[in-house]
Amino acid sequence: MGRIQLTFWGGIVLLSGLWLLANPGALAPASFFAFRDSMVQYSGILAMGCMSLAMILAMRPRWPERWFGGLDKMYRLHKWLGIGGLVLAIAHWLWAKGPKWAVGLGWLERPQRGPRAAVEGVEQFLLSQRGVAEGLGEWAFYGSVLLIAVALIHRIPYRIFYKTHRLLAVAYLVLVFHSLVLMNFPYWASPLGVVMAVLLAYGTWAAIVVLVRRVGASRKVDGTTTRLHYFPSLRVLEGEVDTLQGWPGHKPGQFAFVTWDEAEEAHPCTIASAWNPSEHRLTFITKELGDFTRRLPEALRVGQPVKVEGPYGCFTFDDNRTRQIWIGGGIGITPFIARMKQLAMDRQAYSGRPRSQAIDLFHTTADYSEEAIGKLTADAEAAGVRLHVLHDTRDGRLTGDRIREAVPDWQEASVWFCGPAGFGDALSKDFASHGLPVTTRFHRELFSMR
Repeated sequence: MGRIQLTFWGGIVLLSGLWLLANPGALAPASFFAFRDSMVQYSGILAMGCMSLAMILAMRPRWPERWFGGLDKMYRLHKWLGIGGLVLAIAHWLWAKGPKWAVGLGWLERPQRGPRAAVEGVEQFLLSQRGVAEGLGEWAFYGSVLLIAVALIHRIPYRIFYKTHRLLAVAYLVLVFHSLVLMNFPYWASPLGVVMAVLLAYGTWAAIVVLVRRVGASRKVDGTTTRLHYFPSLRVLEGEVDTLQGWPGHKPGQFAFVTWDEAEEAHPCTIASAWNPSEHRLTFITKELGDFTRRLPEALRVGQPVKVEGPYGCFTFDDNRTRQIWIGGGIGITPFIARMKQLAMDRQAYSGRPRSQAIDLFHTTADYSEEAIGKLTADAEAAGVRLHVLHDTRDGRLTGDRIREAVPDWQEASVWFCGPAGFGDALSKDFASHGLPVTTRFHRELFSMR
């Protein structure tokens, strides 16, 4: 089980176990409505647990990135926590509303409730807020359903998703109030209450950070656009940024969030250059994939200020294999360009040191530019990398068989892939079927902002 699945299901199991510890009578309810009350509490706790973890990951915290294997994996978990929280919130809403509808239709008989036990202090105050918390929580639920639908429906433009997704932090804060008021008061004195208090507190802090637009603030530096070059046949823009003080350096294969226009969203861009502290320059390669990126060639100019946040990612070619196979599909060639530039710098600086790795780079592309391929070939020669370029219409599709034929000792290699998700899935399954331990030696990024 991967760490994404382990964290998701481990969190569900942990909260379920703590809930049962706090409410052992849930397994033997006295009546249907007692069971319904337990399910309302249970589904609400799980939903808020998922939403809290999703909100925490939205801050792009540093501490779990290495454990998960990169921010791309954290975003994948963030997505599934959001989906899980949505499903559980719907279940919570149905458990709360369904029996009331059934009573109204005459299918169930409303239970006779005795007088409430006398309470005072904090519990009394919370009881006085139940009506407000239920009403606000219901509207926050409806808003969350709408906003998560916007995030999941890819036909909705990215700029709309970006501008509306932050509103989930508002809905989350309302649901925190809903949870504080409506969670069974005795739970707060149990281990479940301690865990929920930590999750809600951390999630509240994260929501505030998101709302005031301070995500990644400590990792942002200012820069200036120093060079722009457009490849029309590829619909790709190459830009160079001169970063000011504060950039900590990066490893080849890492990426950054780049903001060219404060009115627009920050875009994740893989860094296509090695880090040289004496030059403090970064190169980014951006392909026209959406409304904003299509406007970049006309919108950007040399001398334009930018903000760069990062570096992020663990796609850094770190392993002890004597052979590596690199596969870059389309714009996925970018991290390999950065790594080749780093290897070329190392070869020049340590010319007498023997190479510890043999590397084959396969670049497959539907669009072809003689200029771009010429630069890629020069980078490969300078780095000592064997380059294989496949133009789809001329050479056909790249397959696992073609790679294994070109690299006879492929079984000793680690594979580093960056490109379309479906292509990566197919290659991973293909290599796994031929005995490569893909869980440890097939490396790829799962990056997706939605």
